Amino acid sequence: MSGGSSRSSSARRWVADHVVVLVSVLVLAYLLLPVAYVVVFSFNGYTRSNIAWSGRPTLDHWRDPCGAPGVCEALGTSLEVGLATTVLVTTLGTMMALALARGRFRGRQAVEALVLLPMATPEVVLGASLLTIFVQGFTRVGLELGWWTVVLSHVMFCLSFVVVTVRARLESLDPGLEEAAADLYAGPAATFWRVTVPGVLPGVVAAALLCFALSIDDVIITTFVSGEVATFPTYVYTAYLRGIPAEANVIGVLMLLAAVACAVAARLLGGRLPSTER
Repeated sequence: MSGGSSRSSSARRWVADHVVVLVSVLVLAYLLLPVAYVVVFSFNGYTRSNIAWSGRPTLDHWRDPCGAPGVCEALGTSLEVGLATTVLVTTLGTMMALALARGRFRGRQAVEALVLLPMATPEVVLGASLLTIFVQGFTRVGLELGWWTVVLSHVMFCLSFVVVTVRARLESLDPGLEEAAADLYAGPAATFWRVTVPGVLPGVVAAALLCFALSIDDVIITTFVSGEVATFPTYVYTAYLRGIPAEANVIGVLMLLAAVACAVAARLLGGRLPSTER
């Protein structure tokens, strides 16, 4: 009895000591399962539909990622929309974050609350509302649903994320740095460009990357306002009815590798910053 109870207690201790690791492994497996599906089915040698594994792995899809009609055109549209959205919303959001963090004006708290509303509003509601605005208002002045309406919609829902990210970085800066610059006879412009901008730049870069990721990944709002224009997410969404082509899986894997490479590069550069500063 004593031997059995000791083994039982040791087993319980082992589980208690490793439960966090076990749960983490299960969560990672759950998160990576769809990614594994995308990777595996990029090698699927199917004939009609890329839904079931054919048992014939092939590299043909990797040799010609643009082999499926319209897939690379949709990817190019997504990249164009993402870059345009990132430039516009990063510029506007940074200026707005500066105004909210450093400015003192009437109605500031109301503006702060309104900035957060798009983040809390369901995307279906935003998409339907934007479609109504574009159809009822913009089409009367000659602006049809298409590339520009997608960009304007992405700027709208990305702006909140940029403002929140950049403002958090601004509020974490030591105000004594700007005061020291003023004590050293630096003017407002010199203080802004030589002290404030370098300090807030990591937040601006992070906000820009977040905005690009949100824009290139959006499918719900884009579906409402894109008209005849197809982005990569909407292409995949509509392609599932006839079977997502393996070329889309190949492009997805390449995008995944690019994201991992950026994350690793940021990690390596971030690890070197303290040594270079010293």
